[in-house]
Amino acid sequence: MRNMKKTLCLLTLTTLFSLLCIPAIAQYVETPRDGFYDRTTYTERQAIPYVYVKEADVMWSQRIWRSIDLREKMNQVFFYPETPQQHWKNLMTVIMDALKEGKITAYEASSASDEFLVPMSYSEILGSMSSIDTLRLQRSKPPYDWYDTIIVKDFNSQDIKTFRIKEDWFFDKKRSVLECRIIGICPVREDFNPETNEFRGVVPLFWIYYPEARNVFVNAEVFNPNNDANRLTYDDVFWKRLFTSTIYKESNTYDRRISEYATELDALLESERIQEKIRTYESDMWQY
Repeated sequence: MRNMKKTLCLLTLTTLFSLLCIPAIAQYVETPRDGFYDRTTYTERQAIPYVYVKEADVMWSQRIWRSIDLREKMNQVFFYPETPQQHWKNLMTVIMDALKEGKITAYEASSASDEFLVPMSYSEILGSMSSIDTLRLQRSKPPYDWYDTIIVKDFNSQDIKTFRIKEDWFFDKKRSVLECRIIGICPVREDFNPETNEFRGVVPLFWIYYPEARNVFVNAEVFNPNNDANRLTYDDVFWKRLFTSTIYKESNTYDRRISEYATELDALLESERIQEKIRTYESDMWQY
C-alpha cells in the first residue's frame, strides 16, 4: 500500500513537471532562429583607434579626393544587398539608418572645399535626395491637349552608384611609415532628364565625417565569399583598402579638379600619375 502511494506521488509530480515544461519548450520552438547559433558579437565591436600622430612628426602630406564606382566588380560589396537582410545591408542603407538614429552627422556638400561646415537634419537629407520634375504630356483622348504633370521620385539606396572619399596621405617620421587616413565620405546621385532620360551630371548629397562613422561601419557586415562565419565589416574594407577608385582631385594651387584640365584618357593617365607619385614617395625616402 505504501509503495502504491509513492508510485502515485511520483507519477503526479512527473505529470506536473511535464505540464510546466511543455509551454516553455513550445515557446522556444515557436521562435525560429535563422542559423544554428545566436549572433551577438556583430553589435559589440569597437573600432580600433588610430595611432596618435603629432604635427612635428609629419614630414609630408597631401590631400586626395577619390571616386568609388559601385558598378566596378571589386566595389560591389558597397552596393549589395539590394534588400536589407538581418545582419547585412548595403553601405548607403547603413549610412541612412545611422543618420536617422542620430549616430552620425551629415554636412552640406555645397562647399567648394568639401569642409564639414553646415550640419543637415534628417528631413533635409531626405528632401535633398528626393527629386521633383515637371513632365509635359499629351492627353490620349480628344482634344489631345497638352498638360503638365509633377513626378516625385523618392529616395532609393540603389540610386547611389558612386561614393566620393576625401583622404590625407602623410609620412610619419617617428614610425617611418607612409599612411592614409580617410576624412570624409560623400554619396553621389546621378541626375537624368525625366523627359529624354539624358544624363545631366552628378549631384553630391552630403558629407559624413569618417572618424565619427567608424563605430557604425565596424558593426556593419560585408559579405565574405569565402567564409560566412567570418565576415568583414565596412571599416575593414576601408582600412585595408579593399576597393578600387579613381583620383579626381589632388590639393593644388588652383584648387581645381583633374576634369578641369584633362579629359578622357588624359584624365585617367593623370589620375594614375598622382597615384604612382604617392606609391613611390615612401621608397624614395630610403634611397641614400
